[in-house]
Amino acid sequence: MVRGTNRRVVVVRSPDPLIFEEAIFVIREDLFRREDSADKVLRQARQAADAYLRKTAGPGRRSRFARLPASLYAGLGAAAAGIAWLAFRLVGV
Repeated sequence: MVRGTNRRVVVVRSPDPLIFEEAIFVIREDLFRREDSADKVLRQARQAADAYLRKTAGPGRRSRFARLPASLYAGLGAAAAGIAWLAFRLVGV
């Protein structure tokens, strides 16, 4: 917790709450001393959030293995354990 500090922030709400609820950007102190408008700051914050989503949560970013259902992993693990047990049983270990 930071006490005694006054910060300006921009909160960008997500159009798709499944990805994130909101992004919080901390604005530089000297920004409002210049003649930048609030619309420009908000536009840049939205562009940064959109760029992040395209980079990390794009449709082609998941590997082939991440697309498989968890039940398939469980079945493959059970099959591997069964084969290992059978192999050890036949060898006599």
